[in-house]
Amino acid sequence: MMTTLNRRTRTVIYSVIAIVLLVIPVLLALLQSSSMLDTHLTERNQAPSLAHPFGTDWLGRDMLARTMKGLVLSLGVGLTAALASGIIAAVLGLMAASLGRTVDRIITWLIDLFLSVPHLVLLILLAFVMGGGVKGVIIAVGLTHWPSLARLIRAEIMYLKTSEFVLISEQMGRSKWWIATRHLLPHLLPQFIVGTLLLFPHAILHEASITFLGMGLSPHQPAIGIILSESMRYLSTGMWWLAFFPGLCLLIVVRAFDVLAENLHALISPHRSQE
Repeated sequence: MMTTLNRRTRTVIYSVIAIVLLVIPVLLALLQSSSMLDTHLTERNQAPSLAHPFGTDWLGRDMLARTMKGLVLSLGVGLTAALASGIIAAVLGLMAASLGRTVDRIITWLIDLFLSVPHLVLLILLAFVMGGGVKGVIIAVGLTHWPSLARLIRAEIMYLKTSEFVLISEQMGRSKWWIATRHLLPHLLPQFIVGTLLLFPHAILHEASITFLGMGLSPHQPAIGIILSESMRYLSTGMWWLAFFPGLCLLIVVRAFDVLAENLHALISPHRSQE
């Protein structure tokens, strides 16, 4: 059936499906009572069942509730960090392309410097310096994920400045503000939105990574990285559900953001919106 639909319709359908997959964890987390996160020793180590679809852990806590709460926390951290990183990338990209060669060289050197340092090492160092916790992780992820998008925005502006329609507008006496709002912004906005959305999968995975290693969020918070880290001690005893379902949900959320970003780019890009 999908093959009979045009590309724009299929893009909208895929985008709606991705949004639904992202909204489901938020709704489930809001609808579940806080008592599901309480300790129930009489129900510990239970395999998945109708009463507990994701099973229970070694303290009798419902893994479905913990997973949904963890996803919502990771979504909040990832979205905030990705947005902060996207804003940094946009500002530095604009400065590099607009403020002359000296500023361009400095920002380009800064981009190369950040890209040359191993990502995970830099994340752990910044999270440790910032004191860990939600604030520390957001700052660390936000300060380390902007270089690639900044380089893309800088290159896009440099290309647009030499385009015929921009040069003709300059010869016709159009102001820089008119050119920026009528020519540059429509081309840069899709790059910024999609680039920021594509930063999110990296942000949430890196947040889960440093939390898994014990350098991120507090162990008292039900983040996906903490849940996966705690489950490692019990996999050898056959409690596979402790890692399987949280890991699968994390994978689905990350893939949903990838699909949403790709299809959103197809919808709002001036080059692809009419396909």
